[in-house]
Amino acid sequence: MSAVRHRPMAPPATGEHGDSDDNNFTDDESSPLTHDIYGGSQRTIQETKGWDVFRDPPIKIETGSTANQECLELTIKILKIFAYIFTFIIVLTGGVIAKGTVLFMTSQVRKDRKIEYCNKDLGRDKTFVVRLPEEERIAWIWALVIAYSLPEIGSLIRSVRICFFKTFKVPKTGHFLFVWMMESFSALGTALLMFVVLPQIDAIQGAMLTNCLCVIPGIFGLLSRTSKEGKRFIKVIIDLAAIAAQVTGLVIWPLLENRRELWVIPVACVMISCGWWENYVSAQSPLGIVRALGRIKEEMHNTRYFCHMFLSIWKILLFFCVTLLIYWANGEEPSNLFSLYGDAFGPHKIIVYELPAGLGGVLPDTLESANIDTVDVDAAYNTVVYVLLLQIFGAYLCYIFGKFACKILIQGFSYAFPVSLTVPIAVSFLIAACGIRIDDPCFFHDTIPDYLFFTSPSNFRFNNFVTEQMAWAWILWLLSQTWIALHIWTPKCERLATTEKLFVRPMYSALLIDQSMALNRRRDDQADVKTEDLSDIEKEKGDEYYETISVHTDRSSAPNKPSIKSSDNITRIYTCATMWHETKDEMIEFLKSIMRMDEDQCARRVAQKYLRVLDPDYYEFETHIFFDDAFEISDHSDDDIQCNRFVKLLIGTMDEAASEIHQTTIRLRPPKKYPTPYGGRLVWTLPGKTKFIAHLKDKDRIRHRKRWSQVMYMYYLLGHRLMELPISVDRKDAIAENTYLLTLDGDIDFKPNAVTLLVDLMKKNRNLGAACGRIHPVGSGPMVWYQLFEYAIGHWLQKATEHMIGCVLCSPGCFSLFRGKALMDDNVMKKYTTKPTEARHYVQYDQGEDRWLCTLLLQRGYRVEYSAASDAYTHCPEGFNEFYNQRRRWVPSTIANIMDLLGDAKRTIKINDNISLLYVFYQMMLMGGTILGPGTIFLMLVGAFVAAFRIDNWTSFHYNIVPILAFMVICFTCKSNIQLFVAQVLSTCYALIMMAVIVGTALQLGEDGIGSPSAIFLISMVGSFFIAACLHPQEFWCITCGLIYLLSIPSMYLLLILYSIINLNVVSWGTREVVAKKTKKELEAEKKAAEEAKKRVKQKSMLGFLQSGIGDNDDEEGSIEFSLAGLFRCVFCTHGKTSDEKQQLTSIAESLDTIKTRIDTIESAVDPHGHHASRHNRRRTTSSGSKDHHLLTSVAEKSGDESDESDSDTSAEPKQERDFLTNPYWIEDPDVRKGEVDFLSSSEIQFWKDLIDQYLYPIDNDPVEQARIAKDLKELRDSSVFAFFMINALFVLIVFLLQLNKDNIHVKWPFGVRTNITYDESTQEVHISKEYLQLEPIGLVFVFFFALILVIQFTAMLFHRFGTLSHILASTELNFCKKKSEDLTQDQLIDKHAVEIVKNLQRLQGIDGDYDNDSGSGPDRIARRKTIQNLEKARQPRRQIGTLDVAFKKRFLKLTADAENNPATPILTRRLTMRAETIRALEVRKNSVMAERRKSAMQTLGAKNEYGISAVPPLNNNGALPNQRSGRVSNAGISIKDVFNVNGGPAEQIYGSNGGGTINQGYEHVIDEDGDGNSLRLTTRNPHQVSWGQNVNGNNTGRL
Repeated sequence: MSAVRHRPMAPPATGEHGDSDDNNFTDDESSPLTHDIYGGSQRTIQETKGWDVFRDPPIKIETGSTANQECLELTIKILKIFAYIFTFIIVLTGGVIAKGTVLFMTSQVRKDRKIEYCNKDLGRDKTFVVRLPEEERIAWIWALVIAYSLPEIGSLIRSVRICFFKTFKVPKTGHFLFVWMMESFSALGTALLMFVVLPQIDAIQGAMLTNCLCVIPGIFGLLSRTSKEGKRFIKVIIDLAAIAAQVTGLVIWPLLENRRELWVIPVACVMISCGWWENYVSAQSPLGIVRALGRIKEEMHNTRYFCHMFLSIWKILLFFCVTLLIYWANGEEPSNLFSLYGDAFGPHKIIVYELPAGLGGVLPDTLESANIDTVDVDAAYNTVVYVLLLQIFGAYLCYIFGKFACKILIQGFSYAFPVSLTVPIAVSFLIAACGIRIDDPCFFHDTIPDYLFFTSPSNFRFNNFVTEQMAWAWILWLLSQTWIALHIWTPKCERLATTEKLFVRPMYSALLIDQSMALNRRRDDQADVKTEDLSDIEKEKGDEYYETISVHTDRSSAPNKPSIKSSDNITRIYTCATMWHETKDEMIEFLKSIMRMDEDQCARRVAQKYLRVLDPDYYEFETHIFFDDAFEISDHSDDDIQCNRFVKLLIGTMDEAASEIHQTTIRLRPPKKYPTPYGGRLVWTLPGKTKFIAHLKDKDRIRHRKRWSQVMYMYYLLGHRLMELPISVDRKDAIAENTYLLTLDGDIDFKPNAVTLLVDLMKKNRNLGAACGRIHPVGSGPMVWYQLFEYAIGHWLQKATEHMIGCVLCSPGCFSLFRGKALMDDNVMKKYTTKPTEARHYVQYDQGEDRWLCTLLLQRGYRVEYSAASDAYTHCPEGFNEFYNQRRRWVPSTIANIMDLLGDAKRTIKINDNISLLYVFYQMMLMGGTILGPGTIFLMLVGAFVAAFRIDNWTSFHYNIVPILAFMVICFTCKSNIQLFVAQVLSTCYALIMMAVIVGTALQLGEDGIGSPSAIFLISMVGSFFIAACLHPQEFWCITCGLIYLLSIPSMYLLLILYSIINLNVVSWGTREVVAKKTKKELEAEKKAAEEAKKRVKQKSMLGFLQSGIGDNDDEEGSIEFSLAGLFRCVFCTHGKTSDEKQQLTSIAESLDTIKTRIDTIESAVDPHGHHASRHNRRRTTSSGSKDHHLLTSVAEKSGDESDESDSDTSAEPKQERDFLTNPYWIEDPDVRKGEVDFLSSSEIQFWKDLIDQYLYPIDNDPVEQARIAKDLKELRDSSVFAFFMINALFVLIVFLLQLNKDNIHVKWPFGVRTNITYDESTQEVHISKEYLQLEPIGLVFVFFFALILVIQFTAMLFHRFGTLSHILASTELNFCKKKSEDLTQDQLIDKHAVEIVKNLQRLQGIDGDYDNDSGSGPDRIARRKTIQNLEKARQPRRQIGTLDVAFKKRFLKLTADAENNPATPILTRRLTMRAETIRALEVRKNSVMAERRKSAMQTLGAKNEYGISAVPPLNNNGALPNQRSGRVSNAGISIKDVFNVNGGPAEQIYGSNGGGTINQGYEHVIDEDGDGNSLRLTTRNPHQVSWGQNVNGNNTGRL
C-alpha cells in the first residue's frame, strides 16, 4: 500500500544469474524481520554461548486496554443469555397477547351474538344468556379502528420527519399508483377480515386462518427464483406445495360450512397478502413482469417515505370507510358510530336474559319471547380500554423487541422462533380457555366481565378438535407459512442494522402482528458467497491489492455499477498519529496498540488467504506517524541536522513493544530511510506485514504543529494516494466511502475491538462523518483522580446526550475514526488548511483543531457519534501546571467553536438532519452555563459561606471577592509560572473551604430535612451519578473520585476559567515543552549577552565603579583572603583577575590544537592505511558490488568516531556537499539504525513540493507580523475579558441583590413543611402554624438551570446506555448458543473459528523452540520445572522467525490428522481443543487450498522464479530422478511448502510480487535432515548457488 518506490542512484552489480550482490538489499516485506541482512555478515545461524543462555523474557503486564476483562466478559455473556431469554419471552408474550386481544375484540363485533352468562350472582339454579347492545359493539369497533390506525400514524410521523428533515425522492406516477393499489388492497382486506370474516367464525378458527395470508408472497417468491440458485428444482416443488396449502386454507371452510359470508375469506386473505409483495419480488427474476416489479422495489428504497407520507393517511381513511360500509351492510345505521360514541365508552346497561328451565341449557335463536325475564347489569365500560391498551402494548413490544433481537444478532432464537410459535401458543390457550368456559361459565367471573368472551365453537370437545377443527390442515398452513418466511431463520444483516435494512414497510401491522413480523422482515436477495467462489472473485479483482470481499455493501443506497469492483468496498483503515515529545512509556503503549492491530489484521488476512473464509470484519491497515519538530542541530556541525532524541526513542522502543505483544524477543528489521521534501521518512514492516511509516517533519521545511500534520496526512492519503489513482470516478467514490482515518495521539492505548466497534457505526450510517470512543485518562496523583471523574461524567452524560439528541460536537483527535469521503467534501479539507491571519483564528483553528474539524463536518451535514463501548486509554496531565495549560487551550477553543456553530445555527439546521432547534437551545444553555460559570460558583460560595460559617451575606461577599479580584490582577500582570503558583495555592485553600462547606451543608440538610430544595438537588445529582456509574460497571470506581471533584469545583470552574480567558492571547501549546537545541553561535551569543548583562549590573554598583578597568572576567580574587581546612574561603576586597594571564593560557591552548591537527593531516597523507586501520578498525568494508553505488550506502555505516574528523576547519579533506533530498546527514546517524536508504518516486516528491508551496510552507518569523498578531491577540483578550467580566458581574449583582431581599422575593417550597404547635395559656388556645422552606434566588438559578440540564443529560444517558448495550451484545458471541462443534461440517467448523485459529497458529512465542517462562507455577510444581533442559534447548542454534505468516505456515504445514502422535501439532484455543475432527477439518481445508493454487504454482515454477525457490523432484517408479531437459525440475511433484512460497497466481495478481506474506525473499526451502516432510526449514539464500536443478559435478541434485 505504500507509495514509495525503489529508485537506486546507480545500477547495482549483478551475479551470474542476475541476482544482486550481497550488499544490494531490498526491503521486501515478506522477508523475516529478525534476519540481519544489513550487517554484511553471512551467518545463517545465531549461536548462543553456553555461559550466556539465561533469559530475561518480556513479562506480560496487564494495564489499560489489556487489563483483565474476564469479569466484564463473563458479565456481558450472562447479559446476552438474559437478552436471549428475555427477548424471546417478550416477543412471544407480546405476539400472543396482541393476537388474542384482536380475536377477543372481533368476537364482540358480531351482531345478535349470544353468550351464556354466569349465574353466580343471579341464581345458581338458573341459566342466563346475554346479547351485547349496540353501544358495546360500537366500542369494540372503535377499538379495532384505533388499533389499526396507531402504527399507521407512527408510519406517518416517521415519513414526515424523514421527508422534512432529510432527503427524499418523488416516485414515478405509475410506480406510485401501483404501490397505492397494493396498499389499498391490504387495508381493504384487513377490514374485511376484521369485521366480516372473524366475527363469523370462532376464535380458534380465526387464529388458524391467520396462517393463510401468504399467497401472494409465495407466488412472487416462486416466480423470483433464478437458475443460479442451488437445488432450485426442490425449492420450486416445495414452493408449489406451500402455495397449494395456502389456497386450501382459503376455501376449506366456505366449502364445508356452506355459508355465503365465508366466501369473503379468500378475497380478504389474498388482498391482505398483497401488502407484502415488495419483499418477494426480484429484479433478477426470469419473468419480465416480476423484473418490472423488482425495479419498482429498487426505486422504493429512495421513495418509500414520500409514498407512505400519503399512504398512511389513505389507509386509515380507507379502513374506516370500509368499516362504515360493512356496518351499513349489516343493516345498521353508520351514524350510530358517532352518536353513540360517548355511551359506548361511558356507563351503559347490559341486558341479561333468564332462560326457562325447559330449554335445558340450549340457547334459543331468539330472545324476544314474552316469558323470558331480563336483568339489567352495569357494563364494565373500561374493559374495552384495557383490552385495547393490552393490544397496543403487546404488538408494540413484540415489534420493538423483535427489532432489538435482529440488531444484536439473536434473531433465530429470539425473533424467528417466537414469531413462528405465536399462533400455535395462541391456539393452545384458546382451546383451553374455550373448553373451560363452556364447562364452567363462571370460571373467569373475577377476571373477565361475564358478558364478554371469545367466540367458542359449539359443542366443543377436545376429542373432536382434530377432525372438526381441521387441525391437520392447520398444520399444513403453519408449515407453508414457515417455508415462505424461512428467511427470518437465516439473517444476513450486520450488527446494529438500521430499521430500513431490517424491515420493508416503515411500521408493523398491529392486527396481524406475527404475520407482519415474518413477512415484513427484509429478505437478503444476495446469495451466499461460498468459499469455492473465492477464486472467481479473485479473478474479477485482477491486479487489485486486496484479497477479500465485503458483505456489508449498502446496495440500497449504492446502486450496482459495473465499474466498481468488489475490492473497492474493502474497509481501509489508515492510522494517523501525531507525535511530539512523548515519553518512553507513552510510546510503548502506543506501539503495543499498533502491534495488536497488526497481529489482528494479519490473522484476518491469513484466514481469508489460506483458510478461504469470508470475514465480515476484515480490513486493510497501515500506520502513519507524523513527528513534529523531529530534527535538531547535529552534534558535529551546525550546518547539518540529525533526528532528535524523541525520534531515536521511538526507534529504540519498537523492538521492546513488539516483544511485549508477542511474548518473545523480537528484533525488527531496521527502518528503511527516505529523504523527503518535508524532512524524512522511516518505514518499518511489522511482524504482521503491515507498514509502519514515521514521517519526520523539519520545521524549517514544513509548517509544524498538530493541525498542519493533519493537513499533511489528509492530503497525502486522500489527495495523492486516492484521487491520483488511474481508476474511474465510481471506483474512487466507493474507495473513499470505505476509507477511514483513525486519528491517534502518540500515547494512546487501545485494542483492535475498539476500532471494530467504530467501524460498525460507520457501516451502519453512511452519513456518519466521524465517531469517537470512550477516553480513559491514565496516570497517578490527585490531578489524574480529578480527571477520572471528570472524563467519566463528561462521557456518561454530556457526550451521550449530544449523541442522542443531536451530534457530538468534538471527536477528540486522540482516538477517533473519520470517514475519508466526509473529509474530502467541500468546505472541510480545503477550509481546514486556512492559514490563521486573525487573532480569532489562532484560538479557534490552532488551539482546538479537533473541535474545529468536527464543526466543519457538522456544517456540511455529516453526523458525529460516540461509542461508549470503544475504549481507549490516554496519558493525562499529572501536574497542576500542565493540566491548567492544557485547559487554557481547550476552554477558549471550545467556546469559539460552539459560538461559531451557534452563529451559523440556521444554516446548519437546514443542511444537517441531526441538528434541530431544540438541540441548539440545549447547546445555548450549556454555553450560558459555561460563561456564567464563574459567577454561579461565586454565588454558590457566598451562599455556602453563609450556611456553613453563620455569617451575613455582605461579609461572605467580601471574603470571596477579594481573592478572586487579586487573582485576576495577578493574571494580568505576572508571568505564567506566578499565575499558576497562585492558582495552586488558592485551589488548595478552596479545597479546604469546600470541605468545610460540605460539612456545613450536611448539617443544614439535617435541620431542613430531605424535602428541602438543597437536599433534593444534592440527592438528585449524587443519585444520577451513582446510577450512571452502575450502568457503566467497568467504570464504576471512577465515582470514588467524586469527592476530589467536589473539592475542586471552585478551582476548575472559577479560577481555571479566569486563567484561560485572561491568557487568551497566549497561543503556545503549553504541554510537553522542552528546551530546543541551539547552535554554537547561538550559545556563544547567549553567553556573551549574559556576561555583558552581569558586567552592566556590576558596573552599576559603587564598588564596581571604583574597580572599573581592573578586570572584566568572571574570575575574582581578593586582597585579603583566608580559608579553614579547605572547607570554605573568605575573600575580602574582591577584584577581577587581570586579563593578561587568562588570555595567555587561552592562546597557548589554541596553538597546541592547531599543531595537533596539522600533524594528523600530515600522517594521514604519508601513511593512510596504517593510520586509518588503527583509528577506524571497526569500519565496515563494502563489497565491490557497491563501489559504484550511491555514496549513501557507505556513509550510512560510519562510526561515531569518524565524524570528529570534520570538526576542524583546517582539515585537509574538503567538506562534503549535501542535498537534503539525496544525502542528508540524518540518514548517516548511527542512532537511526543501519537500515536501507531509498528514495521517493518523482511524482511523490513533486506532490510534497506542491503541497508545501501551496499550504504548508513554514511561516516566516516576521517581527512586524508577529507584533501585529500579538497586539490583536491582546485586543481580543481584553475585549473578551471585559465582556466576560461584565456579564458575570451583572449576573452576580442581580442575583445577590435579590438574595438580600429574599424575605420579599422567594418561592415557598411545597416539601419539607414544618408544623409548629404552640399553646397560649392566657387564652387557652392552641396555635398551629406551618413554616415553609424558601426557595431563594440563588436556589432558583440552580433548580431551573442546572437541574434542567441534569434531567436532560440523565434521560439521554439512559437511552444511550441501551444503545451501547445493544452494540456490546451484538459483538458478543455465545458458542453454546450455536451449533456444537461436532454438529458442524468441516467448512462450518473452520469458518466459525478461522480468525481465532490463525491467531494461535501465527503466535511467535514458541515457534523457535522457546519455552513458557511461567510454566510450573505453584509451590508443588516449581521443583518440577525443566530449567536446565529449557536452557539447553535455548542454547541450540536455530533460525528465528519474526513474521506472523511464516509462523502460521510452519505450524499449518505440521497439522496432521494423527494429532495424538504428533507432538509438533500446536494447541489452537482453549475452547477449540485439538480433537481429531478439528485436525481433519484443517487438513482438508489445507489440501483444498493447495489444490486450488497448484495450477498457477506449476506455471510459475516452470516459468519464473525470482526468489530461488524450487520443488524437490519426485522419484519415478524405479526410485530414480526422472529425466529433465535443460536442467529444469519437473512440475509434477510440487510440495505444499512450494505452493506457499510461490510468486505468482492469484496472490501475485492481488498483492504484486512482494505482497500477501507468501514470499520469503531472504530464505529458501531445504529438506529437513530428519526427513520430516511436514515441517518448513529456511536457510539464507545464496545468489551464487546453482538454482533450477542445474547439474553440479554431473549430478542433478534437485536442490537450490
